[in-house]
Amino acid sequence: MDAAFKFFFKYPLLVFEQGDFVLGLSRPTTLALLVAAALAVAALITYRSIAHDGPVRDKVVLVALRVGLVVVLLFCLARPMLVLKAAVPQQNFLGILVDDSRSMMIADDEGRPRSQFVQRQLTGPNAALLQELSKRFVLRFFKFSASAGRVASAAEAHYEGTSTRLGDALERARDELSGLPLAGIVMFTDGADTSDASLDDALASLKARSIPVFPVGLGQERFTRDIQISRVETPRIVLKGSALVVDVVVSQTGYSGKTVSLNVEDGGRIVTSQPITLPPDGQSLTAKVRFMTNDAGARLFRFRIAPQEGEEVTQNNARDALIEVRDRQEKVLYYEGEPRSEGKFVLSAVEGDKNLSVVWLLRTAENKYYRRNVSTPDEVIGGFPKTREELFAYRGLILGSVEAAAFTPDQLRMIADFVNKRGGSLLMLGGRRAFAEGGWAGTPVGEVLPVVLDTDSGRKGPEYFSMLAVRPTRDGASSPVTQIADTEEHSGDRWSEMPEVSAVNPIHAVKPGATVLLTATDKQKQDQVVLAYQRYGRGKAVAMPIQDSWIWKMDAKIPVEDLTHATYWRRLVRWLVDGVPDLVNVTTTQDRVEPGEAVKIVAEVSDKAYAEVNDSHVVATVTSPSGKKSEFPMEWTVTRDGEYRASFVPDEAGVYDIKVDAARATGDQKSLGNSEVHVRASAGDAEYFDAAMRGSLLRRVAEDTGGRFFTASNANLVPEAVTYTGRGVTVVEERDLWDMPILLLLLVGLLSGEWAFRRVRGLA
Repeated sequence: MDAAFKFFFKYPLLVFEQGDFVLGLSRPTTLALLVAAALAVAALITYRSIAHDGPVRDKVVLVALRVGLVVVLLFCLARPMLVLKAAVPQQNFLGILVDDSRSMMIADDEGRPRSQFVQRQLTGPNAALLQELSKRFVLRFFKFSASAGRVASAAEAHYEGTSTRLGDALERARDELSGLPLAGIVMFTDGADTSDASLDDALASLKARSIPVFPVGLGQERFTRDIQISRVETPRIVLKGSALVVDVVVSQTGYSGKTVSLNVEDGGRIVTSQPITLPPDGQSLTAKVRFMTNDAGARLFRFRIAPQEGEEVTQNNARDALIEVRDRQEKVLYYEGEPRSEGKFVLSAVEGDKNLSVVWLLRTAENKYYRRNVSTPDEVIGGFPKTREELFAYRGLILGSVEAAAFTPDQLRMIADFVNKRGGSLLMLGGRRAFAEGGWAGTPVGEVLPVVLDTDSGRKGPEYFSMLAVRPTRDGASSPVTQIADTEEHSGDRWSEMPEVSAVNPIHAVKPGATVLLTATDKQKQDQVVLAYQRYGRGKAVAMPIQDSWIWKMDAKIPVEDLTHATYWRRLVRWLVDGVPDLVNVTTTQDRVEPGEAVKIVAEVSDKAYAEVNDSHVVATVTSPSGKKSEFPMEWTVTRDGEYRASFVPDEAGVYDIKVDAARATGDQKSLGNSEVHVRASAGDAEYFDAAMRGSLLRRVAEDTGGRFFTASNANLVPEAVTYTGRGVTVVEERDLWDMPILLLLLVGLLSGEWAFRRVRGLA
């Protein structure tokens, strides 16, 4: 296209875009043109008055051809020209930025890596583009990836960078070249910016200083054959033995409808493999992958699809996720207000799980209690906890068939705070003393629950009772809590086979923001909520208004060896304790960093009543992959209660263990607790994801700074484009347009057209 334009109009299109069109008329020439125009008009009038017997259309065509010929001649005589501000050769500097990241080694240029264009055009004695730029400008070279720096030539780029920061590179070049007569900056890149920072500030600064940027985009804007795992959503911390359902987002081009295996690997060992059918080209698929976390410690799980034939990029077929698998026992308090079968079957279901400890408190009579699984002789000896410290020692709370009147107002508020402030989980089970039937409506706990408590809902008599065939909702079908079989499909089939259970609490509505996982239809043909939850403050509240889930174990049609009831309850209780905060919680801003990139550690410290502590002594002990230990004092942030921060820079590749200990800074300096997290230092692979050339981003860089976007196919026009930006030391150039080939072709065409028309119409 550019070559054709130059052939017809003498100069490239960009010269016309950057120049000003003027007519180079002197006074004598203007008078001569006016006389010539007057004579031409007179001739045309005379020509029009000649008698002609033919159609009027013939005369109109002939007049139009002759007028066109005259106009072209007058235009040429008016001496049209372009006025441009051209950079004075060797008086201006030009910044050359070369992308030094690994994505430049992607071979999507007819099997050649993107970097080969840079090597061919900017390095060596035969580099045409380098020679042309060197004739016009004083060149200054930079290479950039995670950071940018000056180099002697483009040959010093080795394309090993693991990330790309376009904004930092532009700012570095701007600062290095400040104070010099700068014609602009030329950037050779695929535009794969992997930083989180916005380009807005860098582009605004360049525009304010009138520094145009000319990006040369390398690579394809869209791959023809590629599979990519775009995102994996995993929890950061889980309990050993947990069943995870992880969302894996897969996109592709060129393999629509193909079935591939999505593998999950732990330390090179495949823990699960799931077939998926790839979506149409350019679309994404979210696959739900199920696997178990059977080994404790910092586990690096890899989600991978094997490379397919013809793939242009294979490095984006895998994603890694670092998951902290903790092997510890989590405590849950289960309080029943009356003897019934549900409690002992719940305890029986979870007693085989070494990571769960359910303390059972059963009220057998007024002020008399039966305790089971207590850790000390004094644990809950006086009944339900009366202090925040005692209750907040648990991570989950299950309330069975017990009325609200059994608790003091302080205890009711304490239960609400257990969810809201402590971040624990509350599960209320169905029963004749639960929900509205137990007087919970209007209490602080009633506000926490995810369901609407209506004392009159669904009653036709003094009591409500329904047998329910439980089924999962759409959310429940994919939730790990309600997965009672090895696959989602089998789990749905298994629920349809489960025996009916009963409910005495009519719960038909949930609060805004709540999610229903299990439902049923009661005898009044209304949807009865069976399992629902909502986030409330730091924790979550769950409602399960059925009274005899033990039927799923003891019904006559359930085989003795069937573990469905135990599987359901173990997953439900594990879900209750999942994500519940400790007294000391430690996080890092990322679970993976580059070696040499700072790791920011954030710790939240509370006392046993879960009140934030601002005067504690907090130390982070970092253990490197080689076993070297380093201590880093953590400082209170002041801006947020109980929050402490520190940072360190990893100098080895591998997994770092970070343990944070907190103690009172005054008095007896009693320990408040500790917590542990891991972070991985390794070369990143972000360069290979969404690795197609980002033309839209590079076009924006050019437009916002007054430059022009190029690709490898028209990069030969870069010297001309930079020369006529009008920046730096310039001189005015006038380029004649009267001798453009298009004008000669028009003259010949008009004359030939008139002659041909006369011959055809018999007027010659």
